Amino acid sequence: MSIVQHPVEARAITPDGQFWFGYYDKFPWNASGRYHLAMRAGFIDRQPRVDDAIEIGLIDTEGGNAWAPLTETTAWSWQQGTMLQWLPSAPEDTIIYNIREGDAFRAEIRNVVTGETRRLPRAVYAVSETHALCLNFARLHLTRPGYGYADGTGGRIDDYHPDDDGIWKMDLATGESELIVSLDRLAGIEHQETMDIAPMWVNHLTWSPGGSNFVFLNRWFRQHPRRPFSDRFYRATADGRDLRKVHDNGYFSHFTYRDETHLMGHGRKPDGEDDYLMFDLMGTPGYEVVGGDVFDCDGHCNFASGGRWFVTDTYPDAEDRRTLMLYDMETGTRVDIGRFHSPPELEGPLRCDLHPRWSRDGRRLSIDSAHAGRRAIYVLEVGEIVDG
Repeated sequence: MSIVQHPVEARAITPDGQFWFGYYDKFPWNASGRYHLAMRAGFIDRQPRVDDAIEIGLIDTEGGNAWAPLTETTAWSWQQGTMLQWLPSAPEDTIIYNIREGDAFRAEIRNVVTGETRRLPRAVYAVSETHALCLNFARLHLTRPGYGYADGTGGRIDDYHPDDDGIWKMDLATGESELIVSLDRLAGIEHQETMDIAPMWVNHLTWSPGGSNFVFLNRWFRQHPRRPFSDRFYRATADGRDLRKVHDNGYFSHFTYRDETHLMGHGRKPDGEDDYLMFDLMGTPGYEVVGGDVFDCDGHCNFASGGRWFVTDTYPDAEDRRTLMLYDMETGTRVDIGRFHSPPELEGPLRCDLHPRWSRDGRRLSIDSAHAGRRAIYVLEVGEIVDG
């Protein structure tokens, strides 16, 4: 295993203003690769309030990076935006995102060419070609600030693991939904006393590439000198009936599917050390350590199509810089492609993580960064590296 320095120019594609895309597990470009999705806010230095609207729009990467706003929403967070993404069943011209309707959160599907819209009764978290996984964004706002939405229906945490809250599966065609994994069901699995003293929640719902299964983090608060909450990581079949606990050692963080049944995530080993761990979600329990000699911290890991390369990043180091890097699964080589200043005043829920995302052809990366004094989206060309 080795570490190679190969700096790549990060080119801004957003004009003046506060722009970002959001999370690292979605494609920001449409199917043809011309349009890149983005959100624009009017401020940068505080948490959003109930009436703070952001713009949703397109960046024309073949038209001088022109910004074309499409609509607005008040259902958003700094870390994951409004779950803005291209609809997997129509990735060239149709998007989906969350909206606020009174004190409830919904989803809206929009054709960016015709402007035609259709509303769904629940806000979405993860989207497949036919269904969405949904959670209670009002509860998430209280348990994990920076990820949920303020002042919505269901924003109560006095019931620590209710049987009417958890993960919903919603039909994107009809809007029909059902609760497929409840918090009370999760609390009943190898129950711990700490589950009865503080709220439990779910987060980071993610479909497998083909939609046959999904994964999620189950968290609850506890007293611990190193971490304020416990993590359990689960895989479930698409109907939620077959639950498999993939990792349960107190800490599990960012993760990425390599293919339909293999997933890598940053988690704690029995020896107390944290590493990137590769799991076979349908096979024998256990894991293989990935890049143990070249990685020393958590990051937003994301496999390119094909599964040979993944991109990841770091949190700010002692110089307030975040490192962006690629990793070759075949050679065990880490390739550092950039370091970006992270303004120290943007911390906690306000932080601007790089959240690296691949283009669909695996030759470009998109990141969010505030190293130039504002939130902006940057593109890095990495085709030369992944070809080599």
